[in-house]
Amino acid sequence: MRIRSSSNRWYRKVLLLATLLPCLLSTEPVSAQSKLSNHKSELIREALVNVVNREKLPGMIAAIANADGVMAIGSAGVRKEGSNVAITDSDLFHIGSCTKAMTATLLAQFVDEGVITWDTTLIDVFPEYRIKIHPDYYKVTLWQLLTHRAGVPANAKDWWVHQKMELKARRQTIMLENLKEARSEKPGQFLYSNLGYMIAGSMAEKLSGTRWETLMKNYLFTPLKMDSVGFGPPGTKWKADQPWGHVKSAGKWQAKQFDNAEPLGPAGRVHCSIEDWAKFIALQLPGKNKPILDRKSLDRLIDSDDDYAAGWMVGERSWAKGITLTHSGSNTMWYAVVWVAPKLNRAFIVATNSMDEKSAAICDKMIGELISIDNEE
Repeated sequence: MRIRSSSNRWYRKVLLLATLLPCLLSTEPVSAQSKLSNHKSELIREALVNVVNREKLPGMIAAIANADGVMAIGSAGVRKEGSNVAITDSDLFHIGSCTKAMTATLLAQFVDEGVITWDTTLIDVFPEYRIKIHPDYYKVTLWQLLTHRAGVPANAKDWWVHQKMELKARRQTIMLENLKEARSEKPGQFLYSNLGYMIAGSMAEKLSGTRWETLMKNYLFTPLKMDSVGFGPPGTKWKADQPWGHVKSAGKWQAKQFDNAEPLGPAGRVHCSIEDWAKFIALQLPGKNKPILDRKSLDRLIDSDDDYAAGWMVGERSWAKGITLTHSGSNTMWYAVVWVAPKLNRAFIVATNSMDEKSAAICDKMIGELISIDNEE
């Protein structure tokens, strides 16, 4: 306890209060909701311990959230294979392509401000590139890019080129080099594209003169008080102050502090705590006073004639009593997945600091565990 006065009398009063405070607090009843949340957190932790031990994973974290934030959370395992540093509930996890919903939300704010429309075309934003890109891409719209229906290649031929360039210019150059040839897919046909999201991010950069990373902080992370967010691998280089990613090599997990190239940022380079991720997810849960977008704009982000809207896969599930939103993400060293059930005012989040061919199935099964835990009284 911090002592603000050097007076002996004041010190004795503070010391007495510190001694009595636990006794005074113990007379206050603990709410039934708090007890239930603590119980569910313990059930989550126990389930994760079982999964980590059974599947021999480095570590895992999972949470149940609602519009107010995380309701119950648990973690298990270690930050780095071969160390004894345990993962904590507040650790930072890489969320991979779950970044896409965040980039789409940034662009929705640009639409609300009248800076751009969903139907704004690539050539509207980059008229100077008319002679440098194939005519097939002239009429590609922002909405087509965000819903993977622009016919843009899935990935750049090389994400690591032009490393000495300023990042905004580097993204534009990669865009130009990958849009020279006719598109292979028809307009409107679904083709999941990291490159498409980088291009959408570049459109925001061109219109604002500001890097996507800074725009995300200014438009999204700061207003939502997502203080833990960063880009690339979390933690200090060579230290286990945050979890490391892991890949399988010769049947053993190898720890890696690495990520996709910086230009890919708008498609998948965000890391954050689960608590902060839940603050973003809460935008699509019930509640009238959303901090950055109104309900109409948020609904537009999940409006789809097919099963993929703007950064969200949209469907219906009986357990959710209606619509569900979901997305997974991985940079090949981490894996994260979220399921959102707006009718239930619930989100179910699972992430692991590892990735192999079994990760998706393991995390999906843990999502099922969370749903069962949430239904316990």
